[in-house]
Amino acid sequence: MLQKMKNILVVGPKKDYQQIVDVLYQEGTVHLQDIPFSLDDPVFSPMETGKTEDISAILLKLHGIARILPGKAVEPEIERRTGELRGKTTDELLSEAKEVVRVLESKVRDLATRKGDLELTRTTLDRYAKVMEKIQPLESRLPILEGFEVSVLLIQREYRDVLDLIRPQLKAITNNQFEFIAADLDDTTTAAITVFNKKYSQEVHSFLFSQNVNEVRVPEEYANMHLNEALSLIDNRKRDIAREMEEIDSELGTLAEKWQTELAVYTRLLEDRLEELRSLNMFGQSDHTIMIKGWIPKKFLKKTREALREKFGDRVVLTEVRVPPEEMENAPTYYDNPRIVKPFEFFMKLVSPPKYIEIDPSPLLALFFPIFFGIIVGDIGYGLCILGFGLAMKKKFQKVEWMQQLMNIMIISSFPTIFFGFLFGEFFGDFGEHIGLLHPVHFLGITWNRVEAMIPLLVLAIAIGVIHIFVGLSIGILNAYARHQKKHLCEKAGMMGVVLGIILLILTFVKVLPSFMMIVSAIILVAFLPLLVYGGGTMGVIEVMSTIGNILSYARIMAIGMASVILAMVANELGGAIGVLVAGIVIAVLLHALNIILAMFSPSLHSVRLHIVEFYSKFYEGGGTEYRPFGREKKTD
Repeated sequence: MLQKMKNILVVGPKKDYQQIVDVLYQEGTVHLQDIPFSLDDPVFSPMETGKTEDISAILLKLHGIARILPGKAVEPEIERRTGELRGKTTDELLSEAKEVVRVLESKVRDLATRKGDLELTRTTLDRYAKVMEKIQPLESRLPILEGFEVSVLLIQREYRDVLDLIRPQLKAITNNQFEFIAADLDDTTTAAITVFNKKYSQEVHSFLFSQNVNEVRVPEEYANMHLNEALSLIDNRKRDIAREMEEIDSELGTLAEKWQTELAVYTRLLEDRLEELRSLNMFGQSDHTIMIKGWIPKKFLKKTREALREKFGDRVVLTEVRVPPEEMENAPTYYDNPRIVKPFEFFMKLVSPPKYIEIDPSPLLALFFPIFFGIIVGDIGYGLCILGFGLAMKKKFQKVEWMQQLMNIMIISSFPTIFFGFLFGEFFGDFGEHIGLLHPVHFLGITWNRVEAMIPLLVLAIAIGVIHIFVGLSIGILNAYARHQKKHLCEKAGMMGVVLGIILLILTFVKVLPSFMMIVSAIILVAFLPLLVYGGGTMGVIEVMSTIGNILSYARIMAIGMASVILAMVANELGGAIGVLVAGIVIAVLLHALNIILAMFSPSLHSVRLHIVEFYSKFYEGGGTEYRPFGREKKTD
């Protein structure tokens, strides 16, 4: 359900504005609201937002330094140090943060630049070393002459014929002052080595570039020596680089140990101050007074008032503001649901938030979604697998909020899945029945085997649809009543009555109900049809067919569930039909795994669709404003 909201006004001395803002920010309970000012108001005006550019610039540098330094500061130490500095003014924090940046910036930047240069050099040497190792078998054919340059070409073997085109061109460019050696290095690569007079260097490289040939130039310092010697020098240089990088890492580690906490603390405090300052234009000020207006959940009102009183005594006043009913509709919406319902708020993010005076559908989602899911999947084995998967993913992605919510939904939905698995007698399809583990339950004169009880399951799905749609229409009636929308109320009530009358009429025709119900259904239709016409006009009458279509859509609960059990039975049949035991088990496991994956996604999608398309359309308007409190930590409980 949605928490009751209160509109509040905080008034206090202007000289204490920074401390007032800090208290409200730390409480994290007030959804700020613009205070309307007249341009010619001689008393009150919006507060100015200064220093935001200075804070942003320093934060950019603090973040940059922190990214370079290894490791992270420990949270308890950050909290302790933050508490020590929280009372400082923004100017004081800026000054101290600038000093931290002055001490660290150039030193850290120089170390990072040196490390980057060394990494680039090491990467380049690795590349040269790999090329040299590949061409080493050709060294005996490679002349080493003063005044000559060596270039290595690497070509895919299927394009080896291009060498026949390159050779005569190089001959012409260098006046035949060149050597050209080619050999296959492996199954995919051919190496070509050309040695030419340096005076033709520019022309040769330009020609090779124009031919899109992958040219690897041997560095000048290694060009006129044996490859073994060059590789040895490269190895020595790489060892030197590794040692230098270790020394740099050690220096960075020492700096991190000394400064990471300070960096984290000043970053946190200045981020808080930046958010506070950006919100100042929503505050009002006079020469001596500050005003802050906003919305707060009723459950947080007392705590926030006490926090202000503890800090300022009677100097700062938090008072409730009476709001006209039409303005209350614009209050932000704050979900305040029990723990078992909270995961289903995830689906509310697929639509715009409800308006404040609307009914929160999250509890109904928490009720119906698992039931739909359980009926569709309806398998003990699949339910246990989904439960295990949900628990494992929750443990693996503990810090990913949306994953936690989704897995909580899967875990909750696994229990109805197991329950309906007992009802249908399914454990990995009909495997449980084959081994005598369980059998479909006989209830209400029906044996609930899904393959044999298709008609009862279809009736059950349609009955669930009727209940679901009627619940939605009932909520629509309540919403219309809350808004004093007489015609909408009549339309929803009339729709319920007319649809009920039609259902009773159909059931009487097919002799499910006794014949006297024909009169009852006619009375209901006569009573409610005028309400529907009054509330919805001609379109209201047409909407009846749409509502009946919505109800029939719930047949997908039976149909999709039937597809799931048939695939499970096919997996068992195929597994048993293969003569080799191990192969049969593998085939069965793979098909069941596929079915379980489908069982997690398909029922979820169809259940969400039934809620958003069929159910929500009967009452939900949305267009509300989500509760976003001013503060670092948003309070949710």
